[in-house]
Amino acid sequence: MELADADEHQYHGTFPCRLPVWWARVGEIGPHSDQNGITGKKIVLRIEKRFTRFERLLAKLLRAPKEVRRPLDSMNSMLWELADGTRTFQDICAAMDEVFHEDIAPVVVRTAAGIDALISRNLMTCLGETFTQKWNIGPGQIPHQQKLGEVDEKMGYDIEARTKFEAKFIEAITLDPQQDVQSE
Repeated sequence: MELADADEHQYHGTFPCRLPVWWARVGEIGPHSDQNGITGKKIVLRIEKRFTRFERLLAKLLRAPKEVRRPLDSMNSMLWELADGTRTFQDICAAMDEVFHEDIAPVVVRTAAGIDALISRNLMTCLGETFTQKWNIGPGQIPHQQKLGEVDEKMGYDIEARTKFEAKFIEAITLDPQQDVQSE
């Protein structure tokens, strides 16, 4: 299906890809594409807070949480799952349009806005070629530069690998937690 303006967009031909961050699926299955790795569940991101010395003191006094839990809505959750670096921007727009129809119209603009929001928070990037597995994009994995607490089992997080990429990352981290996953 041909999408209006997709070929002229700045992301044309790029491969949106999530960056290393702890994430999981949660909740009931909602509307979703039948593509491999897309579940229809909502995504929750966990990100370590970085404090200055003064902020650290205040956080300790006020017993503030040491991490941010950022739940994504259903559209951004599907965008997150689609952005594994193997699909082009146009492929992602087509999948989003197929599932959300007029709710995401105009699909190219709305999808790009979602990508821009994730890029501005250092959670996603757009690659010029297919992702070569240089970093971990699997669920439930703490990036080596972050310190997060243990996961509360009551939260019901789903961190099961849904694609061969996710399985590879989880396996590599299990074997050697200090090693970055590199392309073969």
